[in-house]
Amino acid sequence: MNILKFFTAGSVDDGKSTLIGRLLYDTDSILADQLEALQTSNRKNDDGSIDLAILTDGLRAEREQGITIDVAYKYFQTEKRKFIIADTPGHIQYTRNMVTGASTANLAIILIDARNGVVEQTIRHSYLVSLLGVSHVVICVNKMDMEDYSEEVFNNITEKYKSLLSSNLKLNDVTFIPVSALKGDNIVNLSENMPWYKGASLLDFLETVEVTGEQTSDYARMPVQWVIRPQTDELHDYRGYAGRVLSGTFKVNDKVTVLPSGSSSVIDKIEVFDKAPEEVSAGMSVTLHLKDNIDISRGDVLVNSGSLPQSSQLIEADLCWMDNKPMDDSITYLLQHNSKLTKCKVREILYKVNINTLEKEDTHEFKLNDIGRVVIKTADELAYDLYSENKANGSAILIDSRTNLTVGALMFRAVAD
Repeated sequence: MNILKFFTAGSVDDGKSTLIGRLLYDTDSILADQLEALQTSNRKNDDGSIDLAILTDGLRAEREQGITIDVAYKYFQTEKRKFIIADTPGHIQYTRNMVTGASTANLAIILIDARNGVVEQTIRHSYLVSLLGVSHVVICVNKMDMEDYSEEVFNNITEKYKSLLSSNLKLNDVTFIPVSALKGDNIVNLSENMPWYKGASLLDFLETVEVTGEQTSDYARMPVQWVIRPQTDELHDYRGYAGRVLSGTFKVNDKVTVLPSGSSSVIDKIEVFDKAPEEVSAGMSVTLHLKDNIDISRGDVLVNSGSLPQSSQLIEADLCWMDNKPMDDSITYLLQHNSKLTKCKVREILYKVNINTLEKEDTHEFKLNDIGRVVIKTADELAYDLYSENKANGSAILIDSRTNLTVGALMFRAVAD
């Protein structure tokens, strides 16, 4: 049974938490104590029904304010598939939280309030989805019950959204579903209130949408996290390189290259706990043994010799700034790329994106939630892929060495001149 990772996004009070609560409630994915808490809660909807948003509003501040201010993760499954949901904030000041929730997702659900139509946050979130390369997008036009389940309202919003799609907003697979999270229309079961809608319910779509598998061995990448060399007579010749396979597949007898040194060897043995499989793939924690004795240390990367990643110190990258303090291009930041930590500086700001118009603007500063493109200069050479080709090895975070806080998310786009 495969797993679908998806997240919800939308403007404030568009019903994201209620939609997730409805999915959990109508699929019987709520534990007994949660159900009891729901029934005893004094948070009710206008019609007297239980407020299902309580299921995802786990933080006290959220419950008191009736808003979502952090990424809340929920897990459930049906007979067809397992799901991991990230409920992300709608407020503009929490755009960084959405980047966190979207970074590993296969699918995005963007909610649009049927009463308000496409708003600024719709554009902002859609641009982030495009930037992060999320494979599938579902536009849920919510609160259709408040617009008398009007087909015309739904069609107008659909056409308005389609008109946004352009070279700056690249979304390949977009599906539109009219719903009412409050009433349950088209969430788990098709609604009798909208007979004009001929598509699938949201759950049916989530259960059947194709989840793209990990990349082939062409993008086999494993950052070394630990070099294992037991100092015993019995295991005197033992030398293993432990890490998590980032992407692709490694097999016994595959030729691999160690970066940044460029040394090559062949995989002699693979260990996963007490087993010795012939093949391992993305997501698995493994120990690789090589036929040759090569100088390898933590932060090095083992890759497929037939398909090497980029290797440079100057990188052009998209940047989402996540700190309350503006970016300071005069100081040195730390760049964390998988298990590799190196110093870096922002050498140049190429542009910032105006989220309202999606136009590129000249700028000399980056503030909280700003998104644009920069050139990064690293102290050490990095072995990376372009984000569009291999997300797992094409992203990094910026850390302020003074506070040890994560201040930016990077998506590598090109080798800079």
